[in-house]
Amino acid sequence: MRKKEMIGMLLAGGQGSRLGVLTAEKAKPAVYFGGKYKIIDFPLSNCVNSGVDTIGVLTQYQPLSLHKHVGIGIPWDLDRRSGGVTMLSPHVKGETGEWYSGTANAIYQNIQFIDAYDPEYVLVLGTDHIYKMDYSAMLDFHKANNCVATIAVMEVSRDEATRMGIMNADANDKVYEFEEKPKNPKSNLASMGIYIFTWKTLREALIKDNPIHHDSDFGKHIIPMILESGENMYAYRYNAYWRDVGTIEAYWDTNMELVKTVPAFNLYDDFCKIYTQEEHQPPMYTGPDSEVTASLVSCGCEIYGAVHNCVLGPDVIVGEGSVVRESIIMPGCKIGKNCKLDRVIIDSSAEIGDGVTMGGGENTPNADKPNVYFTGITVIAEETVVPGGLTIGKNCVIQGRTEASMYPGGELKSGGSVIVEGVEL
Repeated sequence: MRKKEMIGMLLAGGQGSRLGVLTAEKAKPAVYFGGKYKIIDFPLSNCVNSGVDTIGVLTQYQPLSLHKHVGIGIPWDLDRRSGGVTMLSPHVKGETGEWYSGTANAIYQNIQFIDAYDPEYVLVLGTDHIYKMDYSAMLDFHKANNCVATIAVMEVSRDEATRMGIMNADANDKVYEFEEKPKNPKSNLASMGIYIFTWKTLREALIKDNPIHHDSDFGKHIIPMILESGENMYAYRYNAYWRDVGTIEAYWDTNMELVKTVPAFNLYDDFCKIYTQEEHQPPMYTGPDSEVTASLVSCGCEIYGAVHNCVLGPDVIVGEGSVVRESIIMPGCKIGKNCKLDRVIIDSSAEIGDGVTMGGGENTPNADKPNVYFTGITVIAEETVVPGGLTIGKNCVIQGRTEASMYPGGELKSGGSVIVEGVEL
């Protein structure tokens, strides 16, 4: 294979349990965002826009949806004879196989893949953040400072710093210490989970750490090991838009930012586009009595009711007389007539019957998962069917082809759940 200066390794195997039923049957990077996109589209597009044309995507938890979406990388111009995108799942080595047991362990298990391209540098990325970044500028910084490791960082508040990995650096941003969730942080430079390593150094560190820590992790093991060696590690400051969408509230908030008059995150930038796998859909249609305000509405939607401050994926139908507010409706959903939906997230291909009211009542945390569903947002899982005529409160969770008999008195009070087929919340 042709030698590459830098290749990208995307860590896409996480479950994302804090997103509840949105990740019950798919990995977090495969969750829709911003209407037609999926979360993984953002780091993938950043790589392509930065000139990184050889990428390994490391998958593990519920990978089918992610594999189908990325495919051979055509939307990102990654269907190449040399390089391109490769999906890397755990596999049998010798007589046995093993799961990826840590972020660094996942890279360790794919040393052979990386060696095939003999890169000078390796870019390691998480896949659960929304941002645009030029990794080539970060590589230039890495070279200029003669680094073996460069860690992208953002300045955060002191309160946030106690919940994050903090890079302590000198006046020139040379890192001298890493602290994981410090009680009394010495600085406010939080690691973004974006790393550039000189491959020779990283390779040696991975091999050395593997027999010591089976669950080898960059923050816990590899970064401290490199720091102890005394080699150059620098913090690369990033001060543009970056959001972690790992919780229901953060996911909802970040989508809602897109419908502001002047959104903080620009999806319409011709110089730094976000690419995705998409089908050929007809234009959006709005009926004679419809009303749409401050919303992001994708192709193929049919709007016969009212949509206010919402993000709608492709092929969503909103029936006559229905009013949908401050909600995220993913592709292929059908909302019946005369529904009232407020602050809900509805995953793809779900159906809501006529006359359903959803999102009212008291803000009671979910009885089964109060640490996941507690901010007033009701979540409907993928391919769920909700019968007509129901009243559903806040912080509710519904999954499966439900029937009216599952809702005593035609109601699901705030904090309630209706789960079919034993899917975990």
